Amino acid sequence: MTTTVHDVTDQYPTRQGDAPRVIPRQDPVVQGTADQGPMDAATLRGFDEKGYLTMEKLISDEELTLFRDELARLADDPEVKADERTVVEATSQEVRSIFDIHRSNAVFRRIAHDPRIVRRAEQILGSQVYIHQSRINYKPGFVGKDFTWHSDFETWHAEDGMPTPRAVSISISLTDNYSFNGPLMIMPGSHKHYISAVGTTPEDNFKQSLVMQGAGVPDPETLTEFADRFGIDVLEGPAGGAIMFDSNCMHASNGNVTPYPRSNVFIVYNSVENAPAEPFAAPAPRPEFLGSRDVTPIG
Repeated sequence: MTTTVHDVTDQYPTRQGDAPRVIPRQDPVVQGTADQGPMDAATLRGFDEKGYLTMEKLISDEELTLFRDELARLADDPEVKADERTVVEATSQEVRSIFDIHRSNAVFRRIAHDPRIVRRAEQILGSQVYIHQSRINYKPGFVGKDFTWHSDFETWHAEDGMPTPRAVSISISLTDNYSFNGPLMIMPGSHKHYISAVGTTPEDNFKQSLVMQGAGVPDPETLTEFADRFGIDVLEGPAGGAIMFDSNCMHASNGNVTPYPRSNVFIVYNSVENAPAEPFAAPAPRPEFLGSRDVTPIG
């Protein structure tokens, strides 16, 4: 079921002015309750306060081996590397990300539809969900590049037409996340404050932003204010664990100059009641493999 909603009120304007501004979040973070899923009330409160939660062990050792083998196979497949859904590093030509992995690959499709994840996403969002985006992120040793500070929702709102931040992401670790090999960093509590960015969105901006993000990146002054106010959590953890975080969390990751790779499966679940409209700050929607407009519920 593909749905496009028109004439949706823009509660989170961005890329429209000459000066950045911070807008208080207009929507609740957690819209479900403890009796609606596997997480207890304390876990849901923690997610509401910090904007993320961690799971030390989500997948089994057997699943981890299967995923790692598939990760290596895909990175060495020339057809995959040439596909438009694959992003390569500008200098090293190493694979950076493979998008739409839940549709193109049977192994990763299963985990994207797994009740262990879907039930948690439904519980947080208080509704059925669909997959807005999925990808594998590679950050190989020595050459893995950084992901600068950003809110995913700012991009999904501006360029995909997602009306509100009623979406949650999960990052499943396929390698150990150390403090030094480019793990995810989050400013806890930042998800309740939306940064309206300056500038405009170039046509086909995604072709550049997937390699080096530009449009929608917050200004250094506001980022400094956020870091001073919220602090920065560096999310270390073992392979097989996972992190779920709100779509408006301010997050980033450093480059990887160590010999130890850092790779993960990344899946975005959006509420079926938060279907994309027309883009709020872009000439046209991004391709389907970056922002799905098919809101058929999964699970």
